[in-house]
Formats: sequence, structure tokens, C-alpha cells
Amino acid sequence: MSEWRYWLNEQRGTLLGLVIFLAMFVVYIANHPAGLTANVAQTAANKGVLLAFVAMAQALVVITAGIDLSVGMIFILTNCIASYIVAGSAGTAALGVVGVLLAGAACGGVNGLLVIHGRLQPIVATISTGAIYFGLALLLRPFPGGGVNEDLADALTGRLFGVIPSSLLLLLGVVVVVWIPFRKSLLGRAAYAAGSAEAAAYMSGVPLKRGKFAAYVLGGFFAGMGGLFLTFFTYTGDAAYQSGSGYTLWSIAAVVLGGVSLFGGRGSAVGAIFGAFAARTTGDMLFVFDVDPLWQPLLQGVVLLIAVSIGAVTLFRVRNRLEWFQ
Repeated sequence: MSEWRYWLNEQRGTLLGLVIFLAMFVVYIANHPAGLTANVAQTAANKGVLLAFVAMAQALVVITAGIDLSVGMIFILTNCIASYIVAGSAGTAALGVVGVLLAGAACGGVNGLLVIHGRLQPIVATISTGAIYFGLALLLRPFPGGGVNEDLADALTGRLFGVIPSSLLLLLGVVVVVWIPFRKSLLGRAAYAAGSAEAAAYMSGVPLKRGKFAAYVLGGFFAGMGGLFLTFFTYTGDAAYQSGSGYTLWSIAAVVLGGVSLFGGRGSAVGAIFGAFAARTTGDMLFVFDVDPLWQPLLQGVVLLIAVSIGAVTLFRVRNRLEWFQ
């Protein structure tokens, strides 16, 4: 197989996620009363980036053949933490940003320790820790409130040169600085190996435990990025259980839309980003078509089911699990 065909085969899930997003976005823009304006692009970008960070967190765990039901609650907890410490002067806010990201990474680390050393199933461990994280968020913010450094928030949720959404540049920076180096590192390859052929990787001396732990920590970091951006977007902290649960479920849909295999070992955080933007666009499409709110959840579910089914078509040709990684 030539090099470009190998690359195309490796990236087919990510590319399919991109195609699905572009198709949905074109339909959305074609029917939007204002068309593609700077304001429309900024709003769509900010909403998409919120889910994209949580979807990236989910993708890291799914790649190791797990699933994280606590990402939405880490998202909510870090939002509440940020509403306390990402405020005041620029220096204080910068230190607060570091604190929020460390808190998110620590939550992911706890999940990883329970799964790796506690030998709990990921879904069981993260249901439990998710409840704990939400309880902590509720203790911090029993009522919505708090604040954020407005200059920093406006800079990261506004537009650069009046045209380019700053949130997209932030997301791109995180991909380049964090995701790509991890993907190419020994720990990143170990995380993929844990999802594709854990027993064989273990026999080959691959550092599986360190790779899986790094994936969980980085997943918590990405969820913390989402919670931080939510604070920039809303200027407040809110321990909203429904929001946390919703983002958890949508993150799973996003990773599937983005071509990340639920078998583990295949896909990328970039694909999850495209899946997140596609998932967010479904709701926007129903808005521009002026669909009755009572029908929107049903129709949104149908659209997502169709999109996810398209993404899963290749699985029907797989006769055994090993073929999926060829």
C-alpha cells in the first residue's frame, strides 16, 4: 500500500467527520437569514469549541477502549472553580487558568488510577467519580455566580481582526501544542496500543499503564479546558447537572461522528472536534428551520442517528476485530 493510501486509510474516520460537519454547516448557512457573517461564525465557533474540548477528553479515553462518563462533570467542576480563581488582575487570572487546568488533569488522573490500579471498569469508575465531581461543584456553587477576568474572556471568545473567531485559534493551538505531540509520543502510541491489542502490546514491553494514565490525565485536562472556556463564554460558574450530563452524552456522539472507534485504538482527537461541530450544528439547523421546540429533541436524535450510522458503515465489512486496524 502506497504512503498516501495508508495515510488516507488511517485518517478515514477523521475525514468522514469533516465531511459530515461541512455538509451540515452548508445546509445551516444556506438557510440562515443572515447567511455566513462574522457574528454567525463567532457564535457557531464558540458553541462548537465548548463541546469540542469535552469531545477531545472523551476521545482520549475511548482510544484506550474505555469510556468516560465523568467528562461532563469535570467540565462543570472546572467551570465552578474558574468562576472563583480566574478573576482579578491579569496576573491573578493567569495563575487561575493554570489552577483550573491542573484541577481538570487531577480529576482525570483519579479516574486513571481507579481504572488502572483499582482495576475497575472505566464506565463504573467514571460514573462514581462523576457524582463526586458534581457534588464538589455543587458545594462550590450552590447557586450560579462568580466572575472572570473580562478582558481575557473577551479576547478568547471574540474575533481576531474582526473576522476570525478567537476560539478557533485557541482550539487550533491546543491541538498543535498538546494533542499532536502526545499522539506522536511513546505514551500516545501506548494509549493506542492499549485500545487495539492490549495483550500483544504488553508482551512487547509497551508501557501500557503509563500510556493509559497519560490518556486519562490529558482527558481531564481537555475537559478542564472546556470548563474554563465555559466560564469565559458565560462570565459565571454554575453547577448545572443537566448541562454536565448533556455534554457527557454529546461527547460520546461526537467521538463516534468523528470516526473514533468505540473498539479503541483508532481515531483521533481532531476527528472528535469535527464530530463535536457536526453535533452542535444539528441543533442550529433545527433553529433556522424554525422547528417546534417540542419536536427538536426527536428530530435532533434522528439526524444524529443517521450521521452516526454513516460513520459506522465500515464496521459492517469487518469480519474480525483485527481487520479494523489494518
